[in-house]
Amino acid sequence: MGYSRNVFDLLNHFFGLLRPVPPLAWVPLVLAWFGVASLANVFGVESGEAYLYLRNVKVSMIFIIFIGAFFPIITSTIYGVQSVRNILVDTALVLGAGRRDVFIKILLPAAAPAIVSGMRTGLGVAWMCLVAAEMLPGSIAGVGYLITHAYTVARTDIVIAGMISIGAIGAVLDTSFRAIADRKFAWQRLAR
Repeated sequence: MGYSRNVFDLLNHFFGLLRPVPPLAWVPLVLAWFGVASLANVFGVESGEAYLYLRNVKVSMIFIIFIGAFFPIITSTIYGVQSVRNILVDTALVLGAGRRDVFIKILLPAAAPAIVSGMRTGLGVAWMCLVAAEMLPGSIAGVGYLITHAYTVARTDIVIAGMISIGAIGAVLDTSFRAIADRKFAWQRLAR
Protein backbone atom coordinates (compact mmCIF):
# COMPACT_ATOMS: atom_id res chain seq x y z
CA MET A 1 0.00 0.00 0.00
CA GLY A 2 2.87 2.37 0.68
CA TYR A 3 4.65 1.62 -2.58
CA SER A 4 1.79 1.14 -5.02
CA ARG A 5 -0.73 3.95 -5.41
CA ASN A 6 -3.27 1.57 -7.01
CA VAL A 7 -3.17 -0.83 -4.06
CA PHE A 8 -3.37 2.12 -1.66
CA ASP A 9 -6.46 3.49 -3.44
CA LEU A 10 -8.03 0.03 -3.47
CA LEU A 11 -7.54 -0.80 0.23
CA ASN A 12 -7.37 2.58 1.96
CA HIS A 13 -11.13 3.09 2.19
CA PHE A 14 -11.61 -0.44 3.50
CA PHE A 15 -9.01 0.09 6.24
CA GLY A 16 -10.43 3.56 6.85
CA LEU A 17 -13.76 1.98 7.76
CA LEU A 18 -12.32 -0.65 10.09
CA ARG A 19 -9.48 1.28 11.77
CA PRO A 20 -11.68 3.50 14.01
CA VAL A 21 -13.58 0.50 15.41
CA PRO A 22 -12.17 -0.26 18.88
CA PRO A 23 -10.87 -3.83 19.22
CA LEU A 24 -13.26 -4.55 22.09
CA ALA A 25 -16.23 -3.60 19.89
CA TRP A 26 -15.43 -6.75 17.89
CA VAL A 27 -16.03 -8.97 20.95
CA PRO A 28 -19.72 -9.88 20.33
CA LEU A 29 -19.06 -10.65 16.66
CA VAL A 30 -15.88 -12.60 17.41
CA LEU A 31 -17.64 -14.67 20.08
CA ALA A 32 -20.41 -15.41 17.59
CA TRP A 33 -17.84 -16.50 14.99
CA PHE A 34 -15.41 -18.48 17.12
CA GLY A 35 -17.28 -19.10 20.37
CA VAL A 36 -14.96 -20.16 23.16
CA ALA A 37 -12.91 -22.50 20.97
CA SER A 38 -9.31 -22.81 22.06
CA LEU A 39 -6.18 -23.70 20.12
CA ALA A 40 -6.49 -27.18 21.61
CA ASN A 41 -9.79 -27.53 19.71
CA VAL A 42 -8.30 -26.12 16.51
CA PHE A 43 -5.28 -28.46 16.55
CA GLY A 44 -7.23 -31.46 17.89
CA VAL A 45 -5.12 -31.83 21.03
CA GLU A 46 -7.17 -33.59 23.70
CA SER A 47 -4.66 -34.46 26.40
CA GLY A 48 -1.10 -34.06 27.55
CA GLU A 49 1.04 -31.11 28.47
CA ALA A 50 0.34 -29.29 25.20
CA TYR A 51 -3.38 -29.45 25.97
CA LEU A 52 -2.86 -27.65 29.28
CA TYR A 53 -1.28 -24.70 27.46
CA LEU A 54 -3.38 -24.67 24.31
CA ARG A 55 -6.74 -24.78 26.09
CA ASN A 56 -5.97 -21.39 27.68
CA VAL A 57 -5.45 -19.67 24.33
CA LYS A 58 -8.80 -18.89 22.74
CA VAL A 59 -9.19 -18.19 19.03
CA SER A 60 -11.33 -15.16 19.89
CA MET A 61 -8.46 -13.77 22.02
CA ILE A 62 -5.99 -14.11 19.16
CA PHE A 63 -8.36 -12.32 16.79
CA ILE A 64 -8.96 -9.41 19.20
CA ILE A 65 -5.21 -9.04 19.83
CA PHE A 66 -4.50 -9.19 16.09
CA ILE A 67 -7.09 -6.50 15.31
CA GLY A 68 -5.69 -4.29 18.06
CA ALA A 69 -2.09 -4.52 16.85
CA PHE A 70 -2.72 -4.64 13.09
CA PHE A 71 -3.90 -1.11 12.40
CA PRO A 72 -1.11 0.82 14.20
CA ILE A 73 1.48 -1.37 12.49
CA ILE A 74 -0.03 -1.12 8.99
CA THR A 75 -0.54 2.64 9.27
CA SER A 76 3.05 3.26 10.35
CA THR A 77 4.38 0.89 7.70
CA ILE A 78 2.47 2.66 4.94
CA TYR A 79 3.71 6.02 6.20
CA GLY A 80 7.29 4.74 6.41
CA VAL A 81 7.27 3.38 2.86
CA GLN A 82 5.62 6.52 1.48
CA SER A 83 8.28 8.63 3.23
CA VAL A 84 11.13 6.97 1.35
CA ARG A 85 12.59 9.50 -1.05
CA ASN A 86 11.64 8.73 -4.64
CA ILE A 87 15.15 9.50 -5.83
CA LEU A 88 16.45 6.43 -3.97
CA VAL A 89 13.96 4.13 -5.67
CA ASP A 90 14.37 5.73 -9.10
CA THR A 91 18.16 5.57 -8.88
CA ALA A 92 18.06 1.88 -7.98
CA LEU A 93 15.69 1.12 -10.87
CA VAL A 94 17.87 3.05 -13.32
CA LEU A 95 20.92 1.12 -12.15
CA GLY A 96 19.15 -2.17 -12.89
CA ALA A 97 17.68 -3.19 -9.56
CA GLY A 98 14.60 -5.36 -9.67
CA ARG A 99 11.42 -4.81 -7.66
CA ARG A 100 12.60 -7.36 -5.08
CA ASP A 101 15.95 -5.60 -4.67
CA VAL A 102 14.21 -2.23 -4.28
CA PHE A 103 11.99 -3.71 -1.57
CA ILE A 104 14.74 -5.48 0.38
CA LYS A 105 17.61 -3.02 -0.03
CA ILE A 106 15.86 0.36 -0.14
CA LEU A 107 12.25 0.38 1.04
CA LEU A 108 12.61 -1.95 4.01
CA PRO A 109 15.72 -0.34 5.55
CA ALA A 110 14.48 3.22 4.93
CA ALA A 111 11.02 2.50 6.34
CA ALA A 112 12.28 0.35 9.23
CA PRO A 113 12.22 3.13 11.88
CA ALA A 114 8.57 3.90 11.12
CA ILE A 115 7.72 0.19 11.03
CA VAL A 116 9.37 -0.37 14.42
CA SER A 117 7.57 2.67 15.82
CA GLY A 118 4.28 1.18 14.63
CA MET A 119 5.23 -2.17 16.13
CA ARG A 120 5.92 -0.47 19.45
CA THR A 121 2.49 1.17 19.37
CA GLY A 122 0.95 -2.11 18.23
CA LEU A 123 2.64 -3.93 21.11
CA GLY A 124 1.05 -1.54 23.60
CA VAL A 125 -2.39 -1.97 22.07
CA ALA A 126 -1.92 -5.74 21.83
CA TRP A 127 -1.00 -5.88 25.51
CA MET A 128 -4.17 -3.98 26.43
CA CYS A 129 -6.24 -6.24 24.16
CA LEU A 130 -4.66 -9.34 25.70
CA VAL A 131 -5.68 -8.32 29.19
CA ALA A 132 -9.17 -7.38 27.97
CA ALA A 133 -9.46 -10.65 26.03
CA GLU A 134 -8.62 -12.59 29.17
CA MET A 135 -11.79 -11.10 30.66
CA LEU A 136 -13.93 -12.64 27.90
CA PRO A 137 -16.27 -15.55 28.57
CA GLY A 138 -14.48 -18.88 28.45
CA SER A 139 -11.17 -17.51 29.68
CA ILE A 140 -9.67 -19.49 32.54
CA ALA A 141 -6.25 -17.91 32.95
CA GLY A 142 -4.32 -14.66 32.81
CA VAL A 143 -4.19 -11.37 34.65
CA GLY A 144 -7.46 -10.20 33.08
CA TYR A 145 -9.17 -13.36 34.32
CA LEU A 146 -7.62 -12.84 37.76
CA ILE A 147 -8.92 -9.28 37.95
CA THR A 148 -12.41 -10.30 36.83
CA HIS A 149 -12.53 -13.18 39.29
CA ALA A 150 -11.20 -10.98 42.12
CA TYR A 151 -13.90 -8.43 41.34
CA THR A 152 -16.65 -11.06 41.62
CA VAL A 153 -15.44 -12.08 45.10
CA ALA A 154 -14.93 -8.43 46.19
CA ARG A 155 -11.13 -8.63 46.49
CA THR A 156 -10.15 -5.11 45.49
CA ASP A 157 -6.61 -5.66 46.75
CA ILE A 158 -6.10 -8.35 44.10
CA VAL A 159 -7.72 -6.12 41.47
CA ILE A 160 -5.27 -3.31 42.30
CA ALA A 161 -2.32 -5.73 42.37
CA GLY A 162 -3.39 -7.02 38.95
CA MET A 163 -3.60 -3.48 37.59
CA ILE A 164 -0.12 -2.69 38.92
CA SER A 165 1.17 -5.91 37.35
CA ILE A 166 -0.36 -4.98 34.00
CA GLY A 167 1.27 -1.55 34.12
CA ALA A 168 4.67 -2.93 35.19
CA ILE A 169 4.74 -5.62 32.49
CA GLY A 170 3.60 -3.10 29.87
CA ALA A 171 6.35 -0.68 30.93
CA VAL A 172 8.99 -3.42 30.76
CA LEU A 173 7.81 -4.46 27.28
CA ASP A 174 7.82 -0.86 26.04
CA THR A 175 11.23 -0.08 27.56
CA SER A 176 12.83 -3.20 26.10
CA PHE A 177 11.31 -2.54 22.68
CA ARG A 178 12.49 1.09 22.80
CA ALA A 179 16.01 0.01 23.82
CA ILE A 180 16.24 -2.40 20.90
CA ALA A 181 14.95 0.25 18.49
CA ASP A 182 17.39 2.87 19.80
CA ARG A 183 20.30 0.48 19.40
CA LYS A 184 19.33 -0.70 15.91
CA PHE A 185 18.43 2.75 14.57
CA ALA A 186 21.14 4.92 16.11
CA TRP A 187 22.05 5.95 12.55
CA GLN A 188 18.74 7.79 12.26
CA ARG A 189 19.75 10.32 14.93
CA LEU A 190 22.96 11.01 13.03
CA ALA A 191 21.03 11.72 9.82
CA ARG A 192 19.16 14.66 11.37
